[in-house]
Amino acid sequence: MRLLKLLTLFCVAWAPALLQAQAYPAKPVRIIVPFSPGGATDIVTRLLGQKLTEMWGQTIVVDNRAGASGNIGAELAAKAPPDGYTLFMTSGSIVTANQHMFKKLGWNPEKDLVPITLTASGPQVVVVHPTFRAKTVKELIALAKAKPKSITFGSAGFGTQTHLAAENFIYTSGIDVVHIPYKGESPALVDLVSGQIIFLTPNLSAAIGFVQQGRLRALGVTSKTRSAQLPDVPAIAETLRGFENLGWFGLMAPANTPKAVIDKVYQDTVKILQAADIRKRLDEIGMAPGGNSPDAFGRQIREETVRWGKIIRERKLEVN
Repeated sequence: MRLLKLLTLFCVAWAPALLQAQAYPAKPVRIIVPFSPGGATDIVTRLLGQKLTEMWGQTIVVDNRAGASGNIGAELAAKAPPDGYTLFMTSGSIVTANQHMFKKLGWNPEKDLVPITLTASGPQVVVVHPTFRAKTVKELIALAKAKPKSITFGSAGFGTQTHLAAENFIYTSGIDVVHIPYKGESPALVDLVSGQIIFLTPNLSAAIGFVQQGRLRALGVTSKTRSAQLPDVPAIAETLRGFENLGWFGLMAPANTPKAVIDKVYQDTVKILQAADIRKRLDEIGMAPGGNSPDAFGRQIREETVRWGKIIRERKLEVN
């Protein structure tokens, strides 16, 4: 009798979670993107969202919440009900660098969000308007050194991985330029195309279309070697030995989201990322598919958090 009673109590306690996991998703799922439409984070989310919609038979709603270097979207996700119906597509910098740069955050990356899986990663690319005088990274550096603070560069926002990629390039090359932050890659790219800023270091996936159409000129990619998608564009490492900077995107969920739901999202996302058509599409935009486990993704985030903390302190990139 005692054993039966214990089994009954166990079933009562765990039935809601088991039923939720079994039925999940029973309604549309929202994925918060902390940047404006058209950027790399948005592109990856919409690719995944379309396939999840087909797999689950439920609509994936992409909710773009741009601003504050991704903190607006991150805080919204962190404070959402932990039921699996709100997910968060983060870029690497948001959960590894923002806590070091912003003294006041309305959310805690370590306590308020849990990792699901890395979805994609890839390099950035230094791009300029086609009419700009510099045709190589070396020429850009020379122009910037000849007239300090005369050259402007944009980013998807202060502290975003496009900003940090630029800061890495600036630091390594020893130039002195002026930062103009935007609310996402897309508006920064629009201003670069119209000649409002001098250069940008967007994710390759967001800029490749502009480059292929001749609307922007690519000077160098941030991977160690040249990109197969832009084989004629040198790696920055060919000018600045050892230079490398990669960006990534990954799915997370509010803390206390049931493990069974996390596991389902992870397993189904991995199936999608392994599909030939998705791998082909990601390859076309210069990205590699992810798919590591929640535990491995968590370790990756923790390791990068330590690394970026050191760099940000050394570069004095903190925001009051």
